[in-house]
Amino acid sequence: MREFLDPTDRRLTKLLSSDGQNSVNELADKLRVSPPTVRSRLRALIEKNVLKIVGLLNLSERPELIAAIVGINANSQGLLDDLVKKIADLPFVTSVSIVTGRFDLIVEVLVAGEVQDLYRFTSELLPRVAEPGVIARSETFVVMKSHDKWVNLPRGCWEESVEGGNDAGIATQKKG
Repeated sequence: MREFLDPTDRRLTKLLSSDGQNSVNELADKLRVSPPTVRSRLRALIEKNVLKIVGLLNLSERPELIAAIVGINANSQGLLDDLVKKIADLPFVTSVSIVTGRFDLIVEVLVAGEVQDLYRFTSELLPRVAEPGVIARSETFVVMKSHDKWVNLPRGCWEESVEGGNDAGIATQKKG
């Protein structure tokens, strides 16, 4: 069972959410605890996979990035968690969530450059992730404009090579 964060850990994560560049000493001052306490709590949160300190991009300031949300209906017969993990491992995927409503899964995708990369994701990469018929239907929503949407770059964006791709973020499958 997941454990709840105590008030100090919640305040620490809140401070880092607004500015991940705060030093341990600055965080200690703001939290009114010692720097070793901050270090040990940070280490514990990271080791428990509760906290990850990363750089994020403001999507509204990066016109070369195309974001999309893909809704998926799945016939996974009790193996939905396995399908989620396989989709999460695909290039361009920033997150996968099991949801309620008309879709079983919501996948957030981020591609750099051409809308062709998004088409390739939905028409080639996504269908290959499971046996035919497991992904019954998908619907793609391209994000036209966003406000205060900060994103991490998934595998496939701005990389020299993702399975043989190039700097534009195109992930092509290796042949043979």
